Amino acid sequence: GIVNAHEMLAKSEVEEPLLSASMDLVYNRNENATDQMLELTQAERAAIDARKKGGVVEVKEKSWRDGTPKERLEHSLIKGISEFVIKDVEEARVTVDKPLHVIEGPLMDGMNVVGDLFGAGKMFLPQVIKSARVMKKAVAYLLPFMEKEKLEAMLARGENPDEYDETDDSNFAGKILIATVKGDVHDIGKNIVGVVLGCNNYKVYDIGVMVTCDTILEKAKELNVDIIGLSGLITPSLDEMVWVAKQMGKRGMTQPLLIGGATTSKMHTAVKISPNFFTRDHPVIHVLDASRSVTVVSSLLGGNKDEYVEDIDEEYTEMREDYYAGLEDRYFLTFEEAKKNKFKIDFDKFPPPPVPLKSGLTVIDTVNLQDVVQFIDWNPFFQTWELRGRYPNRGYPKIFLDEAVGGEAKKLFDDAQAMLEEIIKDKTMNLKGVVGIFPANASSDGEDVHIYDNEESRNSGNPLATYCMLRQQAEKESDGPHFSLSDFVAPSGYQDHLGMFAVSCFGTDKLVEKYEAEHDDYSKIMAQSLADRFVEAFAEYLHQIIRTDIWGYAKDEKLTEEDLLKIKYDGIRPAPGYPSQPDHTEKSTMWDVIKAEELAGIELSESLSMMPASSVSALVFAHPKSEYFAVGEVAKDQVDNYAERKKMGIEIIEKWLGPHLSYERD
Repeated sequence: GIVNAHEMLAKSEVEEPLLSASMDLVYNRNENATDQMLELTQAERAAIDARKKGGVVEVKEKSWRDGTPKERLEHSLIKGISEFVIKDVEEARVTVDKPLHVIEGPLMDGMNVVGDLFGAGKMFLPQVIKSARVMKKAVAYLLPFMEKEKLEAMLARGENPDEYDETDDSNFAGKILIATVKGDVHDIGKNIVGVVLGCNNYKVYDIGVMVTCDTILEKAKELNVDIIGLSGLITPSLDEMVWVAKQMGKRGMTQPLLIGGATTSKMHTAVKISPNFFTRDHPVIHVLDASRSVTVVSSLLGGNKDEYVEDIDEEYTEMREDYYAGLEDRYFLTFEEAKKNKFKIDFDKFPPPPVPLKSGLTVIDTVNLQDVVQFIDWNPFFQTWELRGRYPNRGYPKIFLDEAVGGEAKKLFDDAQAMLEEIIKDKTMNLKGVVGIFPANASSDGEDVHIYDNEESRNSGNPLATYCMLRQQAEKESDGPHFSLSDFVAPSGYQDHLGMFAVSCFGTDKLVEKYEAEHDDYSKIMAQSLADRFVEAFAEYLHQIIRTDIWGYAKDEKLTEEDLLKIKYDGIRPAPGYPSQPDHTEKSTMWDVIKAEELAGIELSESLSMMPASSVSALVFAHPKSEYFAVGEVAKDQVDNYAERKKMGIEIIEKWLGPHLSYERD
């Protein structure tokens, strides 16, 4: 028959007596299995018929609410149901000698089941975070009772309550400090890791975002943690992680160092970070996602640490050897050769786009969240929650049909829709941005793009600013050109233009504070995930408005949302710091030109991460022959030339381009 996958229950969700009857039938372990299933089916059918007729179902089905407080708490944790937790915790509390016994008993029993199911792949990340919400609410309710009990016990012993150590964390399986490194504001992934580890009885000290190296190491020493975890999204964070590893070595620290975040990789960890600190006592380990974090931490703090670290050491050593051997096999054109093989557009045959309908700056502050909902790409949303369908059900909405994750993906999506509607109704988030479109021409050497305030300044050769671009330099197997973004802008003598924008979703921080106060990690992470979807959709929406109305070079464009996500329009919108222009410092130029902070309230951190975290910026190229590409690694001769063009020291440029250098820095 045809199975609707997202309506299927996981085995752990099937309650008695249906579970036993199903198992008896499937495994043929009871000769009466068929009769038992028929009885259950008939009872359910009778109930359905009664409901259809508006009658009352006489059959009294056993509910999990009929169980003991202990059973109800365990059920709530495993199912992630927070509705009754306070009532059930109170009922459990009055039946035990100490409030702590509720935590050590039913609460930890339930969380142990959650950890086992998650580790076995029978429970998914959204379910785990819902379970954590139940646990946090329960513990928060019990804390005042525990504090009162401790105070009374100290007074009975004649001790001074003021000397009580509130940082006592001896009952945890281990202590982990996690932080987003200096200059980086992104923390969704870090938050998820913290929740997952907390669900497995690890004490997690999350000290926030944009945390300096000194603060991380001093806090780790002060709290006497067992492990340090670093997170980051933007490429400058990679260098900061290397620096932290070096400083840990200099200070003689002995905690294992975990590395995670979207910009990180196992190869970068093995090649660039690990050699600065890795020993068999304190390894450096890349953690791919939250689902791997428990395995890594438990292996480091458990009895098989030596064997586990030895395997990691051997793997990373082999990766480094392969990496450096690969360097010998890679070939790069000289910068001059790459320039000669540039992407050439015949601007006489394929002229630049028409003059913009509106040049200069345009503040965008009247776009509502509802306006951009239809532009949301939901695929990254499911990736954030670590739900991945298998072929042919990998993407949205096909993920709902996936046999393994489809059901949970649909529940997560429904929760997202409910919060989305609430956010729109209550206006707890809002969108704002600024667009700039200016006269522009490629520089005389074809490597940069000059932009001008107006046609008069273009004619007088007085640029408002210059965007410095990088060119592909690695040798190619084909005869294809070596691209630079400057190739898509016409040289002097042509009336070309360049667009740019920065947009943000505001209000997320207040929502996050609200949910944190309510001990609701699930809603907190959901809000952050939706803010990211809103701002990406805003960027998609705004790019369309630029093409059709502000610049107006595609006034008659008629594309569906699916067409937009497949980039079936003319032009591109690459962002500084991403593959087509991997230098984040170009954001500073953009911020000066479009006054993003003054006009839209979007700031840049010292590592040029955008604040709020849910922000997007991009350059807008309109020529139909422009296309996305990755610069890849660049050689020393181009880096020297680039530093000279940007009027910046070579050491500074090499720092910002570190992951993209084809050579080792001094």
